[in-house]
Amino acid sequence: MTRLRAHGERLFLPVVIGAGVCAVVASLCELAVNPVDLRWFVLAGLTVLSGSATLRLPGTAVSFSISDSFTMAAALLFGPAAGTMTVAIDGLVISMRLAARRPLPARRVLYNATAPPLAMWCAAHVFLWLAGRDGVAHARYALGHLVGPLLVFAAIFFALNTGLVAIAIACEQRVSALHIWREHFSGLWLTYFGGAVVAAQLIVLVQERDAGLLVLVLLAPIPLIIYATFKHAVGRMEDRVGHLDQMNGMYLSTIETLAQAIDAKDQVTHGHIRRVQQYAIKLAHALGITDASELQALEAASLLHDVGKLAVPEHILNKPSTLTPLEFDKMKRHADVGADILSSISFPYPVVPIVRHHHENWDGTGYPAGLAGEAIPIGARILSVVDCFDAMTSDRPYRQRVSPQEAARLLQARSGTMYDPRVVKTFLEIRETTLTPPPDCPDTSDAMTNITRTVQRGTRRSAAPPHDRELLATLFDLGFHAAQAGNPADGVANVQAVVQRLMPADIIALYVYSPEADHLIATVVVGAHAAQISGTTIPLGQRLTGWVAANRQPIVNSDAALDLGNLTLKLEPTPQTCLSAPICADGDLLGVVTIYSTRRQPFTDGHVPVLEVLAGGLARLLRPQADAPALEPPPYRTSDYAPDSRVH
Repeated sequence: MTRLRAHGERLFLPVVIGAGVCAVVASLCELAVNPVDLRWFVLAGLTVLSGSATLRLPGTAVSFSISDSFTMAAALLFGPAAGTMTVAIDGLVISMRLAARRPLPARRVLYNATAPPLAMWCAAHVFLWLAGRDGVAHARYALGHLVGPLLVFAAIFFALNTGLVAIAIACEQRVSALHIWREHFSGLWLTYFGGAVVAAQLIVLVQERDAGLLVLVLLAPIPLIIYATFKHAVGRMEDRVGHLDQMNGMYLSTIETLAQAIDAKDQVTHGHIRRVQQYAIKLAHALGITDASELQALEAASLLHDVGKLAVPEHILNKPSTLTPLEFDKMKRHADVGADILSSISFPYPVVPIVRHHHENWDGTGYPAGLAGEAIPIGARILSVVDCFDAMTSDRPYRQRVSPQEAARLLQARSGTMYDPRVVKTFLEIRETTLTPPPDCPDTSDAMTNITRTVQRGTRRSAAPPHDRELLATLFDLGFHAAQAGNPADGVANVQAVVQRLMPADIIALYVYSPEADHLIATVVVGAHAAQISGTTIPLGQRLTGWVAANRQPIVNSDAALDLGNLTLKLEPTPQTCLSAPICADGDLLGVVTIYSTRRQPFTDGHVPVLEVLAGGLARLLRPQADAPALEPPPYRTSDYAPDSRVH
């Protein structure tokens, strides 16, 4: 079948060219036997003159040319032979004009000069058969009976002329001829049917009172004047469309910059959103989506689908372990928050539904609305698949990347439950051939690159490893005494003297993290003002201690009032500065140890390793307590690579 089709494609052009040559030769022979009067030469000259007068409406596939009015008038007034020769001359002139700009193959020039005359020859003979040989001659008395034949004439000429060109292009490019015709030629109907109407008017006026040639010469400039006027109007429209395109480019650039800043907050390289965008658009084309509005919406939503993460605390986004149920609930809010943020922007295409529903599952178990199947916007289904694939093949704070083959296997396993089976099937089919990773974004500004690097690097200030033998011995004692205690309170009490020998540690406070309440409680406090500070509650992410807990980073020499608030005004001597470090074990946050000083003597970076050793010892004491109430494992993450809202 394939070989037969290829053989047919090779025969198509020679057959059409041969038939066109026969039509032209037959027309020449007929004109030699029955010559036409001077009016035909006027129409032929006007056809050549107006052949380049083609206008295309900006932003549409609709174009028209005033030369078609003259070619049709020639066929209607003087018969099929005259019309065929007029079209042949017009096609030859246009081919020569195109060849002057760039060389064209001989077969293409010959095809352009013979296919349109063949279409005109067929259409004109059908018109002659329907209207009769005397139909045009009596048009000024009874034009009504020509309306039907005129419409048939225009329709046949339109279908044959555009269809033959579309088939030729399809044979050359090995694509669907119907697709080519719909995309490039279906909008040309205005030229043909409008030309038929103008030709009918010319017929009536030319025959009126036998003033044919004079009327034709007087009327000829009118289409040219209309063309010049409309060209000016189209030019102004093109300027406006160009300005809108420029503004749209600035609009999309602003969107992309915002999206890159969001990804920097999420500690993902800015190449992620560009890859997701390109993957999504290619997958949409592979699925047969051609609607420009749908494609533009997907292009913008690919950049902005995680804008709602602005409302998610960074310690949740970048947590290197399993999210708690409370943390997962906060993470799920980003879909609705992002859609609500974008709802205030008057997008000319449906971006908001894609952003709101890109975490819906095919079986209805997703969020935020629990949509299922075809009820989920197709853009959201596409985005869900490509975003998950790119996320799984990239390193994240909570897991290492997997191979593309493993990611493809996981997508296939989730097909029909999390993802649309048709989208997954198409994605896997084009993944190795079409979805080649784009190069690193060369147009990304240095500023955006620095933002990402700064966020990923963090603000942690590490002191040089201690080499002093006495300090090493002290640190050993510190860790040993902290770890040997039976409980955190004894651990802090055991090391208090050691810590005070190394730094101005007037108050040592152990804040224990409560995942259920999502805050830290000053459970153990030794030193000055222990009774007043004990029991202080600090929400995760707030104040200095809460920031340290959320970001898993120490803070050195900060103002104690920023941590204790108004409580510092009631304390005498007043705490001046503080040093704080997180207490973690196996990636889980257990608490924070904060040291306050009532003296002006500052803490230094050299004190950080001392506090980190203390935090490590306290972690071994807090871990059994944290593990005591066995919590039911969260249902949304059953393995390192199981579904997780942060995968997207």
